Amino acid sequence: MPANQQILLDNRPTGEAVASNFKQRSSETPALQDGEVLVRHHFLSLDPYMRGRMNESKSYAVPQPLGEVMQGGTVGEVVESRSPAFQPGDKVVGMGGWQQFSVVKAEQPGALRKVDTTHVPLSHYLGAVGMPGVTAWYGLVKIIEPKAGQTVAVSAATGAVGSAFAALAKARGCRTVGIAGGPEKCKYGVDELGFDACIDYKLHKDAASLSNALKEACPDGIDGYFENVGGMVLDAVLSRMNDFGRIAVCGMIAGYDGKPLPITQPALILQSRLRLQGFIVSEHMEIWPEALKELGTLVAQGKLRPRETVAVGLAAAPEAFLGLLKGKNFGKQLVKLI
Repeated sequence: MPANQQILLDNRPTGEAVASNFKQRSSETPALQDGEVLVRHHFLSLDPYMRGRMNESKSYAVPQPLGEVMQGGTVGEVVESRSPAFQPGDKVVGMGGWQQFSVVKAEQPGALRKVDTTHVPLSHYLGAVGMPGVTAWYGLVKIIEPKAGQTVAVSAATGAVGSAFAALAKARGCRTVGIAGGPEKCKYGVDELGFDACIDYKLHKDAASLSNALKEACPDGIDGYFENVGGMVLDAVLSRMNDFGRIAVCGMIAGYDGKPLPITQPALILQSRLRLQGFIVSEHMEIWPEALKELGTLVAQGKLRPRETVAVGLAAAPEAFLGLLKGKNFGKQLVKLI
């Protein structure tokens, strides 16, 4: 069995996460038992939620254990199998973590899924046609419940979730507005992702200024909002929400370093009779097949053209992850291992 390079969580961050929170090691890959498969990872996924799991505090997921491989999504190829369900050469998606190889119990529900790379590149199964894409689908379809002609908005608009959100919302006939950081991302959002408008939040020093920009981009107000950021961005959007608007809360990346994120005008939730709902996409596995089918079709038809930022080599994962938390990535952040 091959030697396996792995990255572990060595110690928990205090405040901002740093590279020294992680540690690389080499380990022996255990021999396969009946029902197991050996997967060689081609790409691993870096996602903002991982920062919250590095803390020991209570969250919606169990904290990442110290001294163990950082958990996360992977795509790769089966290189050896002792399960009739998988054959060497199968392309698969799973949760193999920050390592070159993983040994997976094939019968474990949701542990490993075969994917077709005929029309969808393998890496996209970690982004547009994977967990981020399904996240966008659930928040839009099940919480925001848009109607044609309504205005919807999303923060972190050019990331993996925001990119999928744009394609899904446009397919439903919505005016779709993004909020992103920097002129290059905003141009890409309009020219490539199909946003009707994209606002550069970095041009605004406070929520009032950003709110004015939203008023111009959303002259009829905002009916549905997909929240990835929190803080000033949420304050600005709340002031532009229409009565009975819906807000799907997926992430609060502005607060992942432990800083409180107070809402400055919570009375707006009452005044506008807003529905604000947080969700975790892994708790809604029943909708994944429907969502993945639509997302795969959008990619195959060229209506969803996700962008990827790719770091090369396992050792690059920690710095790439820290860059993701600061918005240095453009689109889905991946690490290429092969």
